[in-house]
Amino acid sequence: MSQRRDLTLSIIAHKVGPVSTRSPPSGANPDNQPKALEAHVMATHNFANAPPLDILLVPGGSGNGALERENDTAIADFIAARYQELKFLLSVCTGAKHLAISGVLDGRHATTNKASWSIVVKHGRNVSWIPTARWTQDGNIWTSSGVSAGMDMTYAFLKQLYGEEQAGSVMNGMEYAPHVDPDWDPFSIVWKVSSEETPAAARVRSHEWLAYMS
Repeated sequence: MSQRRDLTLSIIAHKVGPVSTRSPPSGANPDNQPKALEAHVMATHNFANAPPLDILLVPGGSGNGALERENDTAIADFIAARYQELKFLLSVCTGAKHLAISGVLDGRHATTNKASWSIVVKHGRNVSWIPTARWTQDGNIWTSSGVSAGMDMTYAFLKQLYGEEQAGSVMNGMEYAPHVDPDWDPFSIVWKVSSEETPAAARVRSHEWLAYMS
């Protein structure tokens, strides 16, 4: 999309520079951990010097657990401080936890990663959590279920923002066929968040690689 539109990407973290995607397990000594694959994301700004934003996308990931153990609410505080200036606020996976803590989801519909459902929803007791949803939209706030659901939500978001032709062109370039039904969510059954069995959930259950979840 940045090849078609004048877009600026800001990656915001606690500090500017490389940020590891690796999160130590609870109680682990950071200097004495088993080898694990990791990548680094280059943060362009920190929470104090981030520029004005039109769109803020808050990802999830295992690092959220480490932040919670440390009682670190910097992300939620940033969301609360910046929300009024945003045109759109989006979260993927457990990123919805930070939106809930910030208070911007109060009185709204939202969803999150079904495998981490109970971990996230406890932070938003005034939120109408939707257990069976690939993604949700409530006003200018979009929330998606786990990981790959963020791609489907992003397609729907781009389609609304820039039109079906441009959004479709991006998907074709990626060779990705998005799920376009926001209610398609077999993983709510797989992870026992919802008791309503659906044909899609049955098909997912039949896959050998998901058998251990049932």
